[in-house]
Amino acid sequence: MGGLKSCVAHILDFTVSLAPSVRTAPQTGFLITDGLHYYTLLQRIKKFVTAIFRFYNKIWVEAQQDLNLLLQQEMPEAPPKPEKDRMVVAQQLGILYVRYLQIFRNLELSYDQITHPQKRRVIRLVLDGVMGRILELKDELVELEISEFHYFDDILQDLKLGPESLEIPIPRYFIKEKMKVLKDRERILSQILERSGAKDTEVVKPMKPMSIDEAVRVIQVSERARQGRLRAKFMREIHLEEKRERMAKLQGEKVLDPNLAAQTIQKVWQGYIQRKKTKQQREEEMIFLGMVPPAHFNKMSMAEVFANKTEGLRSELQEQYEADFQHALVQIKDNIRETEGLDIKETLQDQIRQWFIECRHATGKFPDFPDEEDGGSKAIFAQKTPEQVAAEIAAKEEAKDKKKKEKGKKEKGKKKGKKEKDKGKGKKGKAKEEEEEPGWKMNPSEFLPDISSANQTYEGVWKSRNESWNLHQTHDSELIKEDKRKEVEEEIRIQVDELMRQELQNLKLAVDRDKNKKKKGKKGGKKKKKGKKSGKRKKKKEKDLTPDRTIDSLYEELVTEGLLIKPKPVKLSDFIGEYSYLGTTLRQADIEPMPSLSDVKQLLVLYGVLPLGCDSVHEKAPQVKALLLAGPAGVGKKMLVNAICNETGANLFNLSPANISGKYPGKSGLQMMLHMVLKVARQLQPSIIWIEDAEKMFYKKVPKTEKQLDPKRLKKDLPKLLKSIKSEDRILVVGTSQRPFDAEVKPLTKVYKKIVLVPRPDYAARLVLWKQLTSIRVDSAPSLNYSALAKITDGFTPGHMVQAVDTVLNERRIMQLSQKPLTAAEFLGSLSRQEPVYKEEEEAFKTWYAKTPLGKKRSKAMPGAEEETGKAKGKKKGAKKGKKK
Repeated sequence: MGGLKSCVAHILDFTVSLAPSVRTAPQTGFLITDGLHYYTLLQRIKKFVTAIFRFYNKIWVEAQQDLNLLLQQEMPEAPPKPEKDRMVVAQQLGILYVRYLQIFRNLELSYDQITHPQKRRVIRLVLDGVMGRILELKDELVELEISEFHYFDDILQDLKLGPESLEIPIPRYFIKEKMKVLKDRERILSQILERSGAKDTEVVKPMKPMSIDEAVRVIQVSERARQGRLRAKFMREIHLEEKRERMAKLQGEKVLDPNLAAQTIQKVWQGYIQRKKTKQQREEEMIFLGMVPPAHFNKMSMAEVFANKTEGLRSELQEQYEADFQHALVQIKDNIRETEGLDIKETLQDQIRQWFIECRHATGKFPDFPDEEDGGSKAIFAQKTPEQVAAEIAAKEEAKDKKKKEKGKKEKGKKKGKKEKDKGKGKKGKAKEEEEEPGWKMNPSEFLPDISSANQTYEGVWKSRNESWNLHQTHDSELIKEDKRKEVEEEIRIQVDELMRQELQNLKLAVDRDKNKKKKGKKGGKKKKKGKKSGKRKKKKEKDLTPDRTIDSLYEELVTEGLLIKPKPVKLSDFIGEYSYLGTTLRQADIEPMPSLSDVKQLLVLYGVLPLGCDSVHEKAPQVKALLLAGPAGVGKKMLVNAICNETGANLFNLSPANISGKYPGKSGLQMMLHMVLKVARQLQPSIIWIEDAEKMFYKKVPKTEKQLDPKRLKKDLPKLLKSIKSEDRILVVGTSQRPFDAEVKPLTKVYKKIVLVPRPDYAARLVLWKQLTSIRVDSAPSLNYSALAKITDGFTPGHMVQAVDTVLNERRIMQLSQKPLTAAEFLGSLSRQEPVYKEEEEAFKTWYAKTPLGKKRSKAMPGAEEETGKAKGKKKGAKKGKKK
């Protein structure tokens, strides 16, 4: 109740700050707004808050219903037959991928806004499972279509969805749940940088020294300009004075007719008003047609401001309810232990004693008490009769005796048995190959069982639960009691098991002394045999080269050496692009489309953000250890690396050839550097190891100018580093390259299994970019022709556009916008001084990508590839025969 009151109070304060008409009555102290009493306003806000609770619960319920349908489709009772048609398979996978994305978006929204702590735990399990399933489907699509990029135009049309539905949301809990840790880390990083003398911002290039003649020339130019300005000002004053004198003489000579003067004023005023109306009507028409954005397009409306405020208040409620939930867990468990602990203990002891007596009557002897490994007294209470439990224990003992006898026989006939097994396996394998039908089958999923179990908990607990009493969406005490009663019972059961084992031994000593002695001898033999297990090989652990040093000291050293850097404050939403609308049609016409910037962004969310942000997803999902971003200069490769760090809260290590040159010299120094980087990256995961100019590490021939830098220093050790990264290590190696065709293809592709080609923007992306870049600096520019700018800048990268906007829209030009509207021609000067991406360079990237493993597979799978390869082989054979002759 207190949380809801605080939420309502915050909303009231916020509404008071927004509404100027709200005032407080001085006598009564009641809040009055448009005749409404304070109580009625409070009741309305309470209804509004409860409506929000119901809204997000409804979103969760709808997501669970859709997920239930997908689970029935993906986990049928009878296994489906293999599908032979690849187009049908691609369509099925595409539909599953799009539908899982919609569920993922709804679950992420409900998890971020629902305040009920127990519901949030169930949603989190489903959310992580769906996230991992999306990654598995992406891997299936890559294997099927032999391409990193996929286009779902036809599927979106069938499902009546827009292109924005393909955008993968980044879960906000990646940052929210570790905000304090990230803030502390950022503070420590800034402190270390200040102590070391470095700055967070980029280093400014030092100015070149100026000669005396150049300095004199600069002073002369500035002085002449000052004198010219003064002279112009003086001449203007003289001109104005002369004009005043002429006007005074005219007024003295002639007196203007009042009617004529009024007509002149009316003409000027009416013309001005008509021009203003015409201009306003034209702007309204252009806005209505969608040709021009509204004047306040980028400004937030009051509804958006209010929604953001309520979201912040709900996050505060989540923290408060979570703290109350954690306190309730401890309190309820202690209460159950105090009130029900003795009763549970007595009932357990009575049940076990009764089992002793029943087994004695049924078998004529006391049973053996189950070990803790077998479950202890849980095996007794597994809804079985004493005779069944005794029979199971006897069967286990007989099986153990048989194993001992058969061990000697197996050791003698190992060679014969191996040969027979190999023959049998070969026959079975052949039979399976004959039985298996040709076609495509879905790989087994690691996440579907988790999704199914979480869905079952929703079905059993939350689907039909009556929550009419819980309007404030706090924790449910009854559910806590059910869980904690089981925990307390388990703790007491372990204590009771120890007591009852002693009691059983005493009974056996009193009744069955002879049998007990024989069993003791057998147990002694077992213990001796258990000691022989020490001959097993143990896995070698990695040597710790810094055992005496703390993580803080290693972190500080890496920061001071410039190996651990601060990422720039950018997000993936700042990487602007547009969806490729003709991808499917081009592929149907056997034309491979260039990926759009939006496709690249979504690919990095799948390969970088989602696995790094969640432990459970990273452990089970298809592993991506290294990722290469290749593309021309200025397309945003560094920005994407920094954005991944900011979206996941990852540390950024810079192991670029230019950055590590001269640091930690020698082989031992290199090993120490990599060890420190890996140790800190594991301890403070998630982490990204960034290698700029990745092609330099695999140069075909090192240029003379770069021999001093030793760019191939990490060539041998980088594959070892990747091998040492395990599935539980959330570490990603990201390389960026402007000229990947300068490197050897095989060693480069062995290290970077995933290669993403970042292209120059197409027309649609350029149009969106120009609008976004200008709207950041200017509220509205109706005279600017964005379409012409997008056509003119074909071949230019986003970096070129940003530079052009920075040079043109300076402070002086922004102040002049009211008098001099902005035009597209003003950007031509800045753009003409920059080198665009020519078609030859773009073709070089395409030909290089065709030499990569995925590119080779794609080119072979394309129709007509077999004929071309056959012709090429025939030409080679003919050339060889000619040489022999």
